[in-house]
Amino acid sequence: MGTFFDFLNSWGYWGMFVGALLAGSFIPFSSEALLVTFIAAGLKPWELLIYASLGNVGGSMLNYGIGRFGKMEWTMKYLHAKPKNLGKARKIMSGRGAWIGFFAFLPFIGTSITILLGYMRANPAISVTSITIGKVLRYVVIVYGAALIFPW
Repeated sequence: MGTFFDFLNSWGYWGMFVGALLAGSFIPFSSEALLVTFIAAGLKPWELLIYASLGNVGGSMLNYGIGRFGKMEWTMKYLHAKPKNLGKARKIMSGRGAWIGFFAFLPFIGTSITILLGYMRANPAISVTSITIGKVLRYVVIVYGAALIFPW
């Protein structure tokens, strides 16, 4: 994993975007660790926050598209989405609509939430808005936390 972090680091802010895009999609990756690493390396935290947020929301919308145009069986088979996590996400989502996308930043079930939003044909505009709010707020907390460790 260290070599991949180094590779992304060589891309700077675009590396943050790509890492966050991967992490926001169904690919297991830690954009939070990458963000803190980049802050420690001296990149500007607020620019990183923008690139991380755009990439992570893009990954979530990729999941949304997979859910919208795919079959749930494919999602479980090819993306290794666990039925247990999908069930938890569906239970949380029931009756709440697209605004539940706010919780897409949560570990383990965030990917399932975004896939299910697409599968359930949730309103795309509300979905992207709620997902963006949750993910941006998460990165703001991480940036402030990193500022305590690595003062700007």
